[in-house]
Amino acid sequence: MTGVLRPVWCLTGIVVALVLSACSSKPMSRAPVEDRSVAPAKVEIESRAPVAKPPVVIEPLAKAPVYTVKPKDTLIGIGLETGQSHKDIARWNNLENPNRIEIGQVLRLTPPVPETVAVTKPVSSGAVTPMPIAAGQGKPITGAVPASPAASTPMGGASAAQSATASASAPVTPVSPGATAEDDMGWIWPGNGPVLAGFDEVKNKGLDIGGVAGEPVLASADGKVVYAGAGLRGYGNLIILKHNNVYLTAYAHNQSLLVKEDQSVKKGQKIAEMGNSDSDRVKLHFEVRRQGKPVDPAKYLPSR
Repeated sequence: MTGVLRPVWCLTGIVVALVLSACSSKPMSRAPVEDRSVAPAKVEIESRAPVAKPPVVIEPLAKAPVYTVKPKDTLIGIGLETGQSHKDIARWNNLENPNRIEIGQVLRLTPPVPETVAVTKPVSSGAVTPMPIAAGQGKPITGAVPASPAASTPMGGASAAQSATASASAPVTPVSPGATAEDDMGWIWPGNGPVLAGFDEVKNKGLDIGGVAGEPVLASADGKVVYAGAGLRGYGNLIILKHNNVYLTAYAHNQSLLVKEDQSVKKGQKIAEMGNSDSDRVKLHFEVRRQGKPVDPAKYLPSR
């Protein structure tokens, strides 16, 4: 009996060894372990987009008003032709030597102002937060709280009706069609002499006013001296006043100049004495420039 069982046990041992060797040749894969622990409660956090500071972008030269330098141009003349101060043009274009400009050079005529960059504000969810109420006061109020009467009253205690009445009673200054507030300068004549030559867009860009040497030259309106000197050929001793963003006036051929650059002057103030510098006779050449373009001064000055 023992001799019969021995072959059987041997075969069984061989089969077990083969099975074990087959199992050991393949990697054992473990079943995924599912985490059945209780997940923590989700905490809802309101996400607010950070408000970034708008980047400062310098306005490109292509978008700004510019002037291309031509032969015989000077910065003073360009300022007169464009209605700007030659000092401002030099500063806006970083000109180290304002007396050196090149033909074909492109000059900026406005300051390099940073562009306005639009910033998108985060949109609120629109949810209304209930307001707490005291005991015994019905349901909570969820709408906007109306302003108190004191908050809607204009400063000084005047009512809206009183403000409207005051506005209606204020005098209204008539403005001609196409004119702006900067056009109403209240001009006066810069000299008392006769008109020797009238305005001509080609031959004479202003009025020539006669007089005697040393006669007062008056500022035609309030303004600021943007040039005082003899650096513009054909004008002699010249003063240029800037009155606002629209108007310049020029006073040429003076005998002497009584004001300096960057000085503020008042209408009727004596700014020079009449002479014949760079001219064949004593006279005042007077120009009015609207945004750099010469216009007829007779249309702005009061009738005599």
